[in-house]
Amino acid sequence: MIPTFFGISLVIFLVLNLAPGRPGLTKLASDLASSIRGEKSQESYQIFREQFNLDKPILFNALFALNEQAVLKALRDVAGADSTNAQRIRGHQRLEDYGQYAIPHLIHIMQTEQDSKRRDVAAYFLRLNARRRLIKPFDKNPDEAARAKNREIDAENAQLRQMRYALEDPEEKKQLVIAQWSQWYEAHQDRWQYSRPDRLRIFFFQTRFATYWANLLKMDFGVSLVTREPVIRTLLCKMKYSLSLSITSILLAYLISIPIGIYSAVDKDSLLDRSLTVVLFMLYSLPSFFVATLLLYYFSVGSDYPSLRWFPIGGWRSSNYMAMTAVEQIKDVAWHLVLPLVCLTYASFAALSRYMRTGLLDVIRADFIRTARAKGLPEWKVIWKHAVRNGLLPILTLLAGILPAVLGGSIIVEVIFGIPGMGLWFYDSIGQRDYNAIMAIELLSTILVLVGILLSDLSYALVDPRITYK
Repeated sequence: MIPTFFGISLVIFLVLNLAPGRPGLTKLASDLASSIRGEKSQESYQIFREQFNLDKPILFNALFALNEQAVLKALRDVAGADSTNAQRIRGHQRLEDYGQYAIPHLIHIMQTEQDSKRRDVAAYFLRLNARRRLIKPFDKNPDEAARAKNREIDAENAQLRQMRYALEDPEEKKQLVIAQWSQWYEAHQDRWQYSRPDRLRIFFFQTRFATYWANLLKMDFGVSLVTREPVIRTLLCKMKYSLSLSITSILLAYLISIPIGIYSAVDKDSLLDRSLTVVLFMLYSLPSFFVATLLLYYFSVGSDYPSLRWFPIGGWRSSNYMAMTAVEQIKDVAWHLVLPLVCLTYASFAALSRYMRTGLLDVIRADFIRTARAKGLPEWKVIWKHAVRNGLLPILTLLAGILPAVLGGSIIVEVIFGIPGMGLWFYDSIGQRDYNAIMAIELLSTILVLVGILLSDLSYALVDPRITYK
């Protein structure tokens, strides 16, 4: 399970990080298109990227081998008179991504570049890329060593922030600032001298994925890019809603499907069996969002039919929930869950009952069932004691897929019914490009799949005496 979990997390991480677009970039689009404007917004965005490791390469980091021509080309795209807005934005993003690894080249370009505009852009990005990141920025109680280091970093960043000039400043002032940058680089140039172990460490470990997994091993799912709250705290808060729906739905699906499947197998091809088959296939073919809309339209308090206004229109509980007694609170939550549970359950039990029917039909034809009947055992005992246990194997196998499927279906149900669970949170996080929240929910789905497979394997030994685990 561990290597499988690692592989799935890698695939999910790559899909998220290779998706088009960048979190937090919308507000900066106009500033980036017009070169050096919106400096405060750009600096805030740079800090945002550093805090969430968006300034690092995704899987492997070879930026220590960055050459000056790549940096110069990006500067030309940003500062070129004939560059399009798209070229300026791409050049701007490349210089952001180069980060601290571009510092030696930006220093040299600023000292030697004949084109004043490219030199000024190099000075601008020096101030952004040379800023050092704080240690554990979201730790509310850092140790004294981290505090001291952060004070040192703050002091240096404040000094770098003063090493600047405006485009309209005289050349003498610009040369003075360039000299300050040269002096600063001479004092700190050992930061950009990489030994072979340093290069290996940077290549494999100074990446988004390595940083994420290092935090994951400490059960740290990161901080939400939107709320700036720890993701694990929000996940645990939302989990109670989704798991209540999902587990209840699975239990209902199995409790309904097993008796229906047994009856259909025992009375195969009867009128009721054929009728059940038609009805269940129709239920299975109905999408959950369609059924949810119909249920809300006809059976909620907003229905056009007063006699059918039985259930709340959505939510998890009523507005006066806190004023109710404990029994009334349980009834209120249960009443709110009736329609969502119907939407989550009908497709599952429709499929499971057909699998139960098929599995039991195969068992009924087996030799040991004929032997049991030949011994004179009652039919109910033949079915329930000998046939049903072996017929359960197909639907137990499906348990591995039902857990994540129910969670996936709860996204639609929670959005439509306004239930504040993981499904609704997942839907909102996708629209807001909240990488850490999406990763946490997807990894939970992965764990559910693996746990479902494990439970399926273990349950085989409970229903089939021929299977044992040593």
